[in-house]
Amino acid sequence: MLRTHTCGELTLSDKGKQVTLSGWIQRSRDLGGMTFIDLRDRYGITQLVFNMETNAPLCEAARKLGREFVISAFGTVAERSNKNPKLPTGDIEIIVERFEVLNTSKIPPFTIEDNTDGGDELRMKYRYLDLRRNPVRENILLRHRMAIETRNYMNDTGFVEIETPVLIKSTPEGARDFVVPSRMNEGEFYALPQSPQTFKQLLMVAGFDRYFQIVKCFRDEDLRADRQPEFTQIDCEMSFVTQDDILATFEGLVKHLFRKVKGVEVNDIPRMPFSEAMKYYGSDKPDIRFGMKFVELTDIVKGRDFKVFDDAALVAGINATGCAVYTRKQLDALTDFVKRPQIGAGGLIYLRYNEDGSLKSSVDKFYSEEELKRWVAAFGAKPGDLMLILAGEENKTRKALSELRLEMGNQLGLRNPEVFAPLWVVDFPLLEWDDETRRFYAMHHPFTSPKPEDVALLDTDPGKVRANAYDLVINGVEIGGGSIRIHDRGMQKKMFTVLGFSDEDAQAQFGFLMNAFEYGAPPHGGIAFGFDRMCSLFGGSESIRDYIAFPKNNAGRDVMIDSPAPIKQEQLDELGIKLNTKAPKE
Repeated sequence: MLRTHTCGELTLSDKGKQVTLSGWIQRSRDLGGMTFIDLRDRYGITQLVFNMETNAPLCEAARKLGREFVISAFGTVAERSNKNPKLPTGDIEIIVERFEVLNTSKIPPFTIEDNTDGGDELRMKYRYLDLRRNPVRENILLRHRMAIETRNYMNDTGFVEIETPVLIKSTPEGARDFVVPSRMNEGEFYALPQSPQTFKQLLMVAGFDRYFQIVKCFRDEDLRADRQPEFTQIDCEMSFVTQDDILATFEGLVKHLFRKVKGVEVNDIPRMPFSEAMKYYGSDKPDIRFGMKFVELTDIVKGRDFKVFDDAALVAGINATGCAVYTRKQLDALTDFVKRPQIGAGGLIYLRYNEDGSLKSSVDKFYSEEELKRWVAAFGAKPGDLMLILAGEENKTRKALSELRLEMGNQLGLRNPEVFAPLWVVDFPLLEWDDETRRFYAMHHPFTSPKPEDVALLDTDPGKVRANAYDLVINGVEIGGGSIRIHDRGMQKKMFTVLGFSDEDAQAQFGFLMNAFEYGAPPHGGIAFGFDRMCSLFGGSESIRDYIAFPKNNAGRDVMIDSPAPIKQEQLDELGIKLNTKAPKE
């Protein structure tokens, strides 16, 4: 046997047993008469002991073993004299009688330790070594537990896991597709799914009633810490349900995962209309772990010859409790923060409400103390508070103020990653207008149902139609989103018309779905959760890459296998693909 036990399970109760362990050499310590080796596998670390006095040849052989050698060792479990309370196996050691080298190892390019000396790119190139490190392995095991508990909950609530196709049809709506050429149908292409959206709706037409899938999806878009070209969703759909039914069902999933994986009890999840989220937080994914709601001052600050306010469509701010002590240097740093190009504010106005009751602002020459007191009243501020105010075009100002609010939350320690504040955001706009193309686009996707009471507005004022849609937000991160779907061919046809589809285009791209609606499609709706994001949230990380076994880098490359890569000309010829190799014109 190559092993009788793992390196993480032996305790004092096993004292005297003869065992065989196998694993990788974490480190070796030569103390003259004794040699100690820490042997590691997925389950933990156990100390091996070689004694020069009792078996000099064996001890000499052990001294020649290098880091990350793979060995199998046979010996007897003994009590350690110098116990290690940091290890579950720290009370015991193995007095080795013989060992076998199963494989040697080159010196690793970085240390296989919790705190490694390898940079991101180097660790991604040797990801199979990085995965040996405890923090990375724990992330992958967390992902495993999340998947198992998701399946447990979904099975217990009557859902059926069904796989949907990976080679599907490309559609122009949404993000950019990854396309796959067809050899047997030259000049035609499959697309990799951005989601199983139409297939899960067809499963509802087929009568499966409750479907789910932990599924790989693909989007050819620019990357950042919380995006990958391939990602995983918990994809779900239900028949004969209302929005309330769906929110209750998947609130149950969220509570189940927090309880089983994190040991955290989550209260009932509040709901907030999209309009309220934008008005008070400037974001459709507000972090509600802390307050600092926006206060609008537009009506009470105009008409005092302060051009910044007089010309602004919106003047609004936040109250930073206890921050009146901020120095001029700190305020200048906040001003520089909001003026960064990615935030785009023109400047920052402040009002200090000092502990002694006095007021000091950056616009004292334009506003009297009595007028500033009206600001204080609007904010509900108390002595010691600092009011931070932005002004300008409405949407741009709300976005900048949202970033400032989050920055203040960080500075004041109000965004504790071990505190979880879930929120349902509901009643999104159905459509959003694009000035460049002069047409409406679906805010979620073209199969989202409008609120029944807003249907008439599709003919008169489509921009005011609210969607029967909802997002789950946790700690300012969008974790999932879904909607009640259109299940009537006539309504789906109207939606395509509003989105600028001709009847021919709609039939060519989605005719299969509209045809299915003519065969008794039930009312249905669903949701999809970003599984990678959920794992990173539960693990306390901002990057989903930490929870994917073999992720891509920010350029969409797998530097370990060097992909994407060119393919042979013979393969291109089979596919009927001719590459444009002409040099670009000057």
